[in-house]
Amino acid sequence: MASAARGRKLTVVSVAYPFATVTADPVGGAEQVLAHIDRALVAAGHRSIVIAPDRSSVAGELRAVAAVGEAIDDALRERVHEQVRTRLREAIARDRPDVVHVHGVDFASYLPPPGPPLVATLHLPLDWYPAAALFPTRPGTWLHPVSSDQASSAPPGAALGAPIENGVDLTVVAARKRRFALALGRVCPEKGLDDAIDASKRAGSSLLIAGAVFPYPEHRRFFAERIVPRLDRCRRWIGPVEGRRKKRLLAQARCVLVASKARETSSLVAMEAIAAGTPVVAYRTGALPEIVEHGRTGFIVDGVEAMAAACTQVDRIDG
Repeated sequence: MASAARGRKLTVVSVAYPFATVTADPVGGAEQVLAHIDRALVAAGHRSIVIAPDRSSVAGELRAVAAVGEAIDDALRERVHEQVRTRLREAIARDRPDVVHVHGVDFASYLPPPGPPLVATLHLPLDWYPAAALFPTRPGTWLHPVSSDQASSAPPGAALGAPIENGVDLTVVAARKRRFALALGRVCPEKGLDDAIDASKRAGSSLLIAGAVFPYPEHRRFFAERIVPRLDRCRRWIGPVEGRRKKRLLAQARCVLVASKARETSSLVAMEAIAAGTPVVAYRTGALPEIVEHGRTGFIVDGVEAMAAACTQVDRIDG
């Protein structure tokens, strides 16, 4: 592929998770990686076609599926998947792509028939995927994890290639450090924002909580029952942030709290914080110990009490 890229213009079809809008700087890690690839392809003179929800903003050509603003159930999921299958068939027939790159946890539901090479980047814990998705029968299909820890959890015989690690934009916004901690990400039970709030209270630290609540009933319930009651004058919800504002907050924060309760496959938030010179206090889960160097770029901890204690020690970290 690299030699082909040097010799001619490529056409790449990227397929987003069809229930999350792609923007220049999305909340979701999968969408953020797709956005980086889309911009890089266009900047290098290649053709980038992106299948994503309506109202997405991409550098290449958007082939939209209906944006979802309602609660997501099985019937809605199947309707959207059928739209993705249709857009893929159209793009393969009309644009003859050199490669299709899929990013959603549901990619097995809309794999196209045999044809162009297809790469699936596995952004989430492998046990979140349908078991059959890790054993594709479609010829010319490659699955790549995003960290060594994630790859180590694969079931025997899974058709995985070598890990291709995520990366982030290293452009940093200069900002004076302030006294707040920051928690940033999707609002859902596995991201542990409730633990981050509790840790900040025990540490006597103010906290800004930023993110998006997707239209899943369990996510909305989690926000209403586990986040809103914990908010107060010093622990504030500020909603989604992106672009320059996000970079400024990352640079200003004393530390960034990553209290994920899932086996993280990577953490763009942790990478962005470290790039901004801000210590990360993270749970010892999944690939986070691969990203955060304990005692040097932050602290790896176990539980709310240890996170609170580490919050009082972050000034020892040299940004």
